[in-house]
Amino acid sequence: MLAEILLAVVASEGGGGSLIDVNPGLIFWTWVTFIILMIVLYKIAWKPILAALNQREKDIEDSLNKAEQAKLEAQKILEENQASLAKAEEESKKIIEQSRAYAENLKEQILKESKEQAKKIIDDAGAEIERQKEAAFDELKTQVAEIAVQAAEKIMKENLDKDKNKKIVEKYLGEISKN
Repeated sequence: MLAEILLAVVASEGGGGSLIDVNPGLIFWTWVTFIILMIVLYKIAWKPILAALNQREKDIEDSLNKAEQAKLEAQKILEENQASLAKAEEESKKIIEQSRAYAENLKEQILKESKEQAKKIIDDAGAEIERQKEAAFDELKTQVAEIAVQAAEKIMKENLDKDKNKKIVEKYLGEISKN
């Protein structure tokens, strides 16, 4: 198909020259045009294109540097956060341990105080019972002595007097209480 198109183009030119023919004038003007185009592009477009490429390269390099700095800062912040977290965990464990120790001490202190208070109440109650027992015994002794004196007085009204009888009965009751 390409061959047919080439033959059609050659046939339409009418014998003047073909695409394969070398034309020195055309080559010269093509080179002149190319060189002028290169000079114009160099003066007008080449510098801005190179400047834009250099600026782009610089921007990419700056972006990479900033990304590296951001990565280092993020790593530093991560390490600081991990250190802070570890410290917070350690402090929380320490606080929990202190709280447990405090609670245990408080428990022991409360138990000790309650035992001491119970012992004091029991001792006080025992002392009160003993004191009341002594008081009741003394009162009983006094009443028995009174009754004995009255009875002995009635029986022995004629030989002894009241004071002597009382002394005898108290002496006898003293001997009883010692036993």
